[in-house]
Amino acid sequence: MSRLQAEHLYKVFGRRPEDAVRRLEAGASREELRAEGTTAAVIDASIEVDEGQIFVVMGLSGSGKSTLLRMLNGLLEPTAGTVRIDGQDLTSLSDKELRAVRSRKISMVFQHFALFPHRSVLENAAYGLEVQGVPRAERERRATEALELTGLKGWEKSWPDELSGGMQQRVGLARALATDADLLLMDESFSALDPLIRRDMQDQLLELQKTLKKTIVFITHDLNEAMRLGDRIAVMRDGRIVQTGSAEDILVRPANDYVASFIQDVDRSRVLTAGAVMAEVGTVLGGRTPEGGTLGTAAEFRAAAPATVDVDTPLVELFTPCSASSVPVAVTDDTGAVIGAVPAERLLAVLGEPAEQGAEQAPATAPGVPAQPGVKTLAKTAKTDGGTTEAAAGTDDEPGDDDPEGKVIAGA
Repeated sequence: MSRLQAEHLYKVFGRRPEDAVRRLEAGASREELRAEGTTAAVIDASIEVDEGQIFVVMGLSGSGKSTLLRMLNGLLEPTAGTVRIDGQDLTSLSDKELRAVRSRKISMVFQHFALFPHRSVLENAAYGLEVQGVPRAERERRATEALELTGLKGWEKSWPDELSGGMQQRVGLARALATDADLLLMDESFSALDPLIRRDMQDQLLELQKTLKKTIVFITHDLNEAMRLGDRIAVMRDGRIVQTGSAEDILVRPANDYVASFIQDVDRSRVLTAGAVMAEVGTVLGGRTPEGGTLGTAAEFRAAAPATVDVDTPLVELFTPCSASSVPVAVTDDTGAVIGAVPAERLLAVLGEPAEQGAEQAPATAPGVPAQPGVKTLAKTAKTDGGTTEAAAGTDDEPGDDDPEGKVIAGA
């Protein structure tokens, strides 16, 4: 069930923005408008976020991702298009109605923490509830519970400047969770943190999500972070969404050279799963065990396999069992039935040979095992002249990136 829908969103800064939208729809480029003093920050963007899903919007500075986020919570009014939360069109609400929706249904976590230095940790965590008019005893109880969830029990009376950067970010996350909002918007929330603290915060978010099952839109410029957190990912470039899909979709089937240039340095072993690369069980049957036996049935294959994993197991966890036996690793579904196999040769081929965008490579199979038609294959990453330079380029001219108007406290 969809909790958030955005359809054909445009945001244009400058004179006669509606005219600029019509020109963009007719085929005008962003550069043509910019030459005339008009900036198209977001162009024809559509997303759909299901309940309980982490939806990541990824792009370089200036790609439009933060502007898109601010339209999702009504901080910026779209030049064209609609935003719906639980079917309610935010673009049709009055200012008073929009503030009510923002205070009760939407919370935000910012990159730079946005904590009040003159308020204690507990008071900061309870601020969104204070804005809602929740009585003091109730808001302190809920804020205390949120701080405990984020690992800050015992720090309630401390001041923000007494905390590390990672702990301050946890306070911001606790403030967002305390309001119990349906939708959590996170704008580059971990990018100001040191790498180890950043990974710890990612772990914390994923652990919390297992229990709370929030609907989250997460903005980042870091592809590895997007791949690690996102159930679905939208890649933006020059105001447009150029590809939307799961981490595996984007890694295996990049939509164009721009996306392909992003993924070439991704650690595929931590993103791709056994289910994405497995061969069908039939490709294994008829093979031999190290002792000379025959793998005649799925049950015999499972008994001889060096390990049995589920479809969501990352490939990095298959290295050791694949190296321990010539028999492939067995892959099971949710019911425990064997549905596939990952031979060592296939694992190495998948990790070691990125191939052309849109092309398919022949599946690797275990020695003596015939190739199976229809086995999942991986798309190859295209390397085009200038592709890497293009991906590394970017400007910091996205309207609203540092706009004080956007610094609204969670729950406000």
